[in-house]
Amino acid sequence: MRADVRQVADGTYLVHGSNTNWVILKEGDAVTLIDTGYPGDRQLVLDSLAQVGSSPEAVAAVLITHAHNDHLGSAEHLRAAYGTPVYLHEAEVPHARRDFLQQVSVGEVLRNLWRPGVLPWMVHVLRVGGTEQHPVTAPAAFPGTGPLDLPGRPVPVHTPGHTEGHCVYHLPEAGALVSGDALVSGHATSRAKGPQLLPDMFHHERARAVASLEIIKGLEADVLLPGHGPVHRGGVGAAAQQAWERAA
Repeated sequence: MRADVRQVADGTYLVHGSNTNWVILKEGDAVTLIDTGYPGDRQLVLDSLAQVGSSPEAVAAVLITHAHNDHLGSAEHLRAAYGTPVYLHEAEVPHARRDFLQQVSVGEVLRNLWRPGVLPWMVHVLRVGGTEQHPVTAPAAFPGTGPLDLPGRPVPVHTPGHTEGHCVYHLPEAGALVSGDALVSGHATSRAKGPQLLPDMFHHERARAVASLEIIKGLEADVLLPGHGPVHRGGVGAAAQQAWERAA
């Protein structure tokens, strides 16, 4: 299986998995991996590391934007098999352990089956293990504030709403923002193209998700690396404003 790996800046790669993206930040042989796709994307994750000249043993840390199944998929595998630390916002740590679950329910999905794209998306989710639970046994909060001492020097920024502890990762050196599900550029259940919020059923607190767009507006970046959809080039502030207008 071949992953769709796109270099978007020096040492910065956006990888398109099965309906979910992850990001690789590379310095020498070492990498930071941001998100890990669905459980069924594991081979794609490993292939994407190989394509950039790295390996799972060289992953300095896994950073998670939020602990939904389509972003957390292989985090515990990497932690258990290679001792890779898994970091999240402190509010998201218990979510990664599955002390609770802030994720769209099967019932909510079934109530939205009439919407375009929802049925084929649901079938795909079932095929790639999207309803499985793979909690991280020992997730950790970020070890400090400001830039993390990891390849790419990512800066976590708390953007709650999609989940309580959702974070985006600002990459000042690359002029990029890894936005997870706080700001996307497309989704299988959305007819819209370009910067947008995910459909309402996916957010734990939609009002806070909308409010977090104001936080994103204040981040200097010209490349948006979303959790869903293609790379978006242009001012991230303008992209957040477009998503806000659509949401309003």
